[in-house]
Amino acid sequence: MTERAAAFHALHRPGEPLLLPNAWDHASAAALTAQGHPAVGTTSLGVAAADGKPDAAGATRAENLDLARRLRDLPVLLTVDVEGGFSDEPAAVADYVGELAALGVVGVNLEDGRPDGSLAPPELTAAKIAAMKTVVPGLFVNARTDAWWLGVPEPLDDALLRARAYREAGADGLFVPGAPDDTVGLLAAEAGRPLNVLYRPGGPGLAELGRLGVARVSTGSLLFRAALGAVLAVADAVRADRPGDLPAVPSYGWVQELTGRFGS
Repeated sequence: MTERAAAFHALHRPGEPLLLPNAWDHASAAALTAQGHPAVGTTSLGVAAADGKPDAAGATRAENLDLARRLRDLPVLLTVDVEGGFSDEPAAVADYVGELAALGVVGVNLEDGRPDGSLAPPELTAAKIAAMKTVVPGLFVNARTDAWWLGVPEPLDDALLRARAYREAGADGLFVPGAPDDTVGLLAAEAGRPLNVLYRPGGPGLAELGRLGVARVSTGSLLFRAALGAVLAVADAVRADRPGDLPAVPSYGWVQELTGRFGS
């Protein structure tokens, strides 16, 4: 395992959750790095929407590789959301994450939700995980189950079954977006691997999630959507001649300095 990969693994401490903010381009990743975040993830929605493509449709294989190339010189640990791996062939998924690892990526997020709204068979996702770990043993594979996201009939039972299968295949973490707050403690206890949950405005904060045993909290698409909301709010305030409604924004000079410090 490389030193960077080991450092990323070490950030996952149950009870002391890592806040993993999710970026979608060089500027957002560089800004988060400048704020002192030791690790940054990508958001599949942000990467896809920024390129005019749908999320969760397996359409951003090339875009993720390109983004990893552009972020490789940032002094931050990078994990990439690869959706379902952009293939149902485990060997092809493993080859793809091998390309990412060669660019310095230390982790990936692999989901079992499919574009048609169904869940992939757990055996297939497990085979992808095993193939990835064979090619890049030190890669932090965060196995995401969409049991709640996609509304299966018995999501808790399904999630626990999948957690077991993914753990046995070599997954390093379990991600359960959409899990109800009252199941988080049970999932943390039963997962057998560091538990990752999605931050939900109005839901438990980092301290409470830590008490429940969570090891990682991701912002998902929240930051990207908040950025779009800020764009609309500023444009509306200017159009309505309401200068008092303008939010504080980074200065031109700060952005230039950021690019100079971290740009190519």
